[in-house]
Amino acid sequence: MSQFFFFVILFLGGSTVFGSVKIVNEKNEYLIERLGSYNKKLSPGLNFIFPFIDRVVYKETIREKVIDIPPQSCITKDNVSITVDAVVYWRIMDMEKAYYKVENLQSAMVNLVLTQIRSEIGKLELDQTFTARTEINEILLRELDIATDPWGVKVTRVELRDIMPSKAVQDSMELQMAAERKKRAAILTSEGERDSAINSAQGKAESRILEAEAQKKAEILQAEAERQQQILKAEAIAKAIDILTEKINTDPNAREALQFLLAQNYLDMGVKIGSSDSSKVMFMDPRNIMSTLEGVRSVVGFQSDEYQQLTQDLEKIDRHLSE
Repeated sequence: MSQFFFFVILFLGGSTVFGSVKIVNEKNEYLIERLGSYNKKLSPGLNFIFPFIDRVVYKETIREKVIDIPPQSCITKDNVSITVDAVVYWRIMDMEKAYYKVENLQSAMVNLVLTQIRSEIGKLELDQTFTARTEINEILLRELDIATDPWGVKVTRVELRDIMPSKAVQDSMELQMAAERKKRAAILTSEGERDSAINSAQGKAESRILEAEAQKKAEILQAEAERQQQILKAEAIAKAIDILTEKINTDPNAREALQFLLAQNYLDMGVKIGSSDSSKVMFMDPRNIMSTLEGVRSVVGFQSDEYQQLTQDLEKIDRHLSE
């Protein structure tokens, strides 16, 4: 009988000792109540409590957690129905507040997030909900962090995942986008045609300018060449006259030779005149050169540059002969 009591006492003592030892894992915390009131918080590691007096009322991790918000129907500012879902990242900062300030923290967080999402979506028009997603996330994060602070909770990140309009709205948006694309295509086509016409006109204008400049340069070069040719011809004639004058002054027989050459040139000129369509028969006197030339000009109307140059040269030679 005594052995039975010994084993009972041993069992009760072992149970008491075992119940007084609490091992808390890393990143977890326990809340302890003593006789129905909050007593202390157990940190990670080995902890001891009074059995039958202290009781663990709440166990939770302080690691970051995720709440998956299911798709919810929202109404935008322009009365368009859309479906929005989100994901919220949060963590418990104060275990005592998280347990004693709110009942069912997870449910309270979900309802608060849904309320804030509907509120923010209702402030925006449909197009803004697609373009201002980052701004919406920042606003939700700020508002939720403020609202959950009394619960000892820190909201670290909020992300809207999908924003889906109704089927009718999607069809309308597709038609609008198709019309917008056609409009842009028409605008680009017209701008391309306009640019092409402008480029073509500019090309033609530049081509004409270049052609005119080339023609102008060619005319200038031709005039310069003619001028140089006339200068060279005049210099040659002047040198020839100097040579003839020197020969006439030094050689008495040079006059007869010169008259022979002039007579020969007259005959050659007569051949040219006779080969023209308005040919006439004329008799030339080599002894009267200038009068003969005037007679030729009056008969055939011969007034070319060569004739004028020849006349001037013969006048010079005739003056030298007269001297």
